[in-house]
Amino acid sequence: MATLSKNKIFPGFNLSLGYTLVYLSLIVLIPISAVAFKAGSSGFDHFWDVVSAPRVVASYQLSFGLSLIAGFINAIFGLMLAWVLVRYNFLGKKFIDALVDLPFALPTAVTGIALTALYSKNGWIGQYLEPLGIKVAFTPLGILIALIFIGLPFVVRTVQPILEDLETELEEASASLGANRWQTFHLVILPILLPALLTGFALAFARAVGEYGSVIFIAGNIPLVSEITPLMIITRLEQYDYSGATAIAVVMLVISLILLFAINALQAWTAKRTGRSR
Repeated sequence: MATLSKNKIFPGFNLSLGYTLVYLSLIVLIPISAVAFKAGSSGFDHFWDVVSAPRVVASYQLSFGLSLIAGFINAIFGLMLAWVLVRYNFLGKKFIDALVDLPFALPTAVTGIALTALYSKNGWIGQYLEPLGIKVAFTPLGILIALIFIGLPFVVRTVQPILEDLETELEEASASLGANRWQTFHLVILPILLPALLTGFALAFARAVGEYGSVIFIAGNIPLVSEITPLMIITRLEQYDYSGATAIAVVMLVISLILLFAINALQAWTAKRTGRSR
């Protein structure tokens, strides 16, 4: 009876499911269906001409390639940052912990302008990199830095709670059995953290793929060099080519879904392998 009463806090299954499906349809399914319908409204030939144009293909390679690289970098350094915040006490720890969320709160345009000012030829950092032959602003490298900046909090905030719940006795037991630090991390700690780490990677990747405001200022928008896919969509919209814009968006959506499904499948496999599946 207690279980039955607990389950009836919300309305019955049919009503709850109905509300869920209606909400999901209004927020997700109908907009995506409208984009797909609009993309195909001008015929397959027009669709293919748009999505296979050299500038568009180059933008796909740039956006998805740099997003994956930024995700991997954030996975490594985000894990390190989360580890430091959880396992060590030091002066300014709370300030650094709060600073991690800055990319969430900072407007994307402000981020782009700030990074451009820092890494431009006469910027605080760029003026020292330029003599070394390292050009950041208005290059793919600048885009990568912007994507790393906006994606880091996703990894840190996803891994941090798992680290906080992780018992240090596991490490002590591993050490008592003769394992060195690398073996303890690789065989004991990493398998437990891997599902959360993959989730953080997926969130950082998804944010990076669709990022526009913080990238557009530092990218330079050079054709076939530093044009991101969202810029291609905006350009088509400014030309009132709605079918072309939605065609690019559909391809971007399909590639993103394939990659995210692959990441989720890997996450489910690792969770099952480590015995932490739900």
